[in-house]
Amino acid sequence: MQKVLRKKATVQPGGKIEIVDGDLQAGEHVDVVISPAQEPSPRSAWQVISEGPGQRLFKSAKEVDDYLAEERASWNR
Repeated sequence: MQKVLRKKATVQPGGKIEIVDGDLQAGEHVDVVISPAQEPSPRSAWQVISEGPGQRLFKSAKEVDDYLAEERASWNR
């Protein structure tokens, strides 16, 4: 299995990027892929939940309460 080394770096003046890792051996051939970092925008918990897979079962707290009341009533039937 190939090892993947992921490092963050800051581009220095003149476009220079330095990668230092003790696991890299002198003379070893490596592939370097450069991808500009994208700053993540802060997301609220609501945004994270709403992007999850599937549909939300309940759209309000009242719907949750009504569902739970129906479930409890079914236990006594």
